[in-house]
Amino acid sequence: MALRSIPTEIPDVRLIEPVVFGDNRGFFLETYHQKKYEELGIRDIFVQDNHSHSRKGVLRGLHYQLRYPQGKLIYVSYGTIFDVAVDIRRGSPTFGKWVGRILSDRNHHQLYIPGGFAHGFYVLSDWADVIYKCTAFYVPDDDFGIAWWDPTINIDWPLEGQPILSNKDRELKPLKDIPEAMLPVYSP
Repeated sequence: MALRSIPTEIPDVRLIEPVVFGDNRGFFLETYHQKKYEELGIRDIFVQDNHSHSRKGVLRGLHYQLRYPQGKLIYVSYGTIFDVAVDIRRGSPTFGKWVGRILSDRNHHQLYIPGGFAHGFYVLSDWADVIYKCTAFYVPDDDFGIAWWDPTINIDWPLEGQPILSNKDRELKPLKDIPEAMLPVYSP
């Protein structure tokens, strides 16, 4: 059995299915193996791991970094989320398009998101632990975002009532209101 990379509607974003070995004791899987991911074409060097613990109904995002873009490899160690990547790279053929996938501790899927994308997720289970590897260190003054409800992007969030947002996320504006200079540039 080999690690699988499944294409999404945006070719640069990929769903990863790791190999899971299960028996009567539970399961084992590699959440990251540099050489195996390189064989899939993911040659990023990850420099920081983050862990987010959130309750049901929390929506985080859509966040991005401009000067220090972070590619991300998202994994859920507990619970279930709807994970979203939005292409906000100026000049990209998929600019303004989004990809969303269910990631959970049951399906063990991962979402690979290259730098230049906005990222967010919505928690579907009572609690969720989201772990993600990043290709750049977090720089607080390089933290930007786009409104989760942006009508032009039109993400089909599987909401159950009003989402729980941070004060910062509540203030985010739609993509059309973001100055072009504040968006990453596409480089094929």
